[in-house]
Amino acid sequence: MLDVSIAPAPAPDAPFEDHIEWARNAPATPATPAALFTGGLDATPVDDRLTTDTPEWDYPALAQEIVRASRGAVLDIGTGDGNFFAGLGPLPTASAATEVGPAFLTARRRLEPLGVDVRRVEPSWTGDVLLPFFDGQFSVVLSRFGTIDPNEVGRVVEPGGTFITEQVDTRDGIALNQALRVPLGWDPDGVTVDVISDGLVASGLEIVEAKEYPGTRTFKDLSSVLWYLRVAAWQVPDLADLTPAAVARHEAALRGLHMHFATGNELVDEAPRILVTARRPF
Repeated sequence: MLDVSIAPAPAPDAPFEDHIEWARNAPATPATPAALFTGGLDATPVDDRLTTDTPEWDYPALAQEIVRASRGAVLDIGTGDGNFFAGLGPLPTASAATEVGPAFLTARRRLEPLGVDVRRVEPSWTGDVLLPFFDGQFSVVLSRFGTIDPNEVGRVVEPGGTFITEQVDTRDGIALNQALRVPLGWDPDGVTVDVISDGLVASGLEIVEAKEYPGTRTFKDLSSVLWYLRVAAWQVPDLADLTPAAVARHEAALRGLHMHFATGNELVDEAPRILVTARRPF
């Protein structure tokens, strides 16, 4: 058995079984998109064998500028562990944040001492993500990789207020699923720059800027693919734990991908990102 605490990852042309064993034992904690796509995750195990392009814009700097210029309270939708939002401080009085799942408790511990009202938000039975806030309550609304409902965003932004979001285009990951012969578990056209923009306009906001960065994600060996599948558990849920039964079910595709890497090739996947800024007219 490989000991990943002392052994490096196998070479691309190492035996298939070595890659499986290494990936099962390498440190890998399932992450949210916000943690994975913002560099908030320790990717040391895969080093330079897994790389993702960085968008041309600087979302943290843009959010910081908007928050500092705000006239009133700020809302961060899908705040994650709260560290990013806290770093934009000092935050205006009556600012708030939302989060779901286990990260909610972490966010509350991080943000409530700063005076931030942290709320747990779950999709309703209709699938809508309702925000437990008053109409026009916020001068600025932020969301970095959080699930947004354009109608709710438009409702809680005050006249003259601003919304800015960075999102993952749902074409992200298409090539990996194709290589593994696994259908996508989501609609590849579900989140695009046009879908977001059209929804915000329908909610009464005006688009200030809307653009897409056609980034890519590059895998250089099977180990990096398997590590990524453990971390991005939504990609191919059946392989998130790399159980022997799951590997056996997908063995033909995994071996085919391994041969692709072993012969000196890479897998380049789509990793597009979206940036949209909108404003509610006075």
